[in-house]
Amino acid sequence: MTVPTPPATASLDGGCAFAEDAFVPLADAKISLFDWGFTRSDVTYDVASAWQGAFFRLDAHIDRFFASMQALRMTIPYSKAEVREILHGCVRAAGLKDAYVAMVCTRGVPPKGVRDPRLAQNRFYAYAVPYVWIANPEKQREALDLYISQRVRIAPESVDPTVKNYHWLDLVQSLFDAYDGGHDTSCVVDTAGNIAEGPGFNLFVVKAGSVTTPGRGVLHGISRQTALELCTRLGIAAQVGPVTQDALREADEVFITSTAGGVMPVSKVNGVALAGFPGPVTQRIHAAYWAMHEEAAYRDAVY
Repeated sequence: MTVPTPPATASLDGGCAFAEDAFVPLADAKISLFDWGFTRSDVTYDVASAWQGAFFRLDAHIDRFFASMQALRMTIPYSKAEVREILHGCVRAAGLKDAYVAMVCTRGVPPKGVRDPRLAQNRFYAYAVPYVWIANPEKQREALDLYISQRVRIAPESVDPTVKNYHWLDLVQSLFDAYDGGHDTSCVVDTAGNIAEGPGFNLFVVKAGSVTTPGRGVLHGISRQTALELCTRLGIAAQVGPVTQDALREADEVFITSTAGGVMPVSKVNGVALAGFPGPVTQRIHAAYWAMHEEAAYRDAVY
């Protein structure tokens, strides 16, 4: 399908959306009340970032988006190359150097009176807004207090967590648990009681110089993947495996990873300070993560 010509560079202040096959101001982007993406959370999405005028690992995000659509039996009339063109157009039209850029596919609206998802027309949306931080650099320097909620993440046997989705009620309730106790953010546990993930981020623990991140019941985040690759580059021992609640509380260092902030150190768990904050391992991975944004292999210039 032909991608329409995007608006002029920096003509849409504050952000740009792509909806109903057209570039539009954010205020004009709409979704039907009857779209199953809205009424049933029957939707998949992915989020990439642009930093200093270039996307970071955009191909990996687009590849995961298309894999997620395939897993949910969704299709859109755009190729990977055309989705890339749309995302670039959103960022340019908004005039953003640092951007949070989403691509979304909903089940769409089925024919009236029909409950068969195969008959719904899937819908594609995208948007670019100024860069979003889970914890901005100032907050990272001050202190990020992570609370272990006892909310149980949706079992992977029910909803595949590697297919990025909006099934967030367990994560949202965990945030309320954290805020009620005066903490900054939260994580949930899996069905075995081990650490799973947080609202929009993966977790890593460091003990005796070795890094571990949970592997069951979590999104395989692109930033998580990047952190693991950087561990290999830097000669840091790393593994994917169970992380108990005690292991998180007793870690030397803890950090989280997300497109919305990269590699971010945690200073406290359940209000108790970590002795290693911010920690030498976390600092090495953090520095390498942002340096990687300058590497041609991972950089996709917008302007």
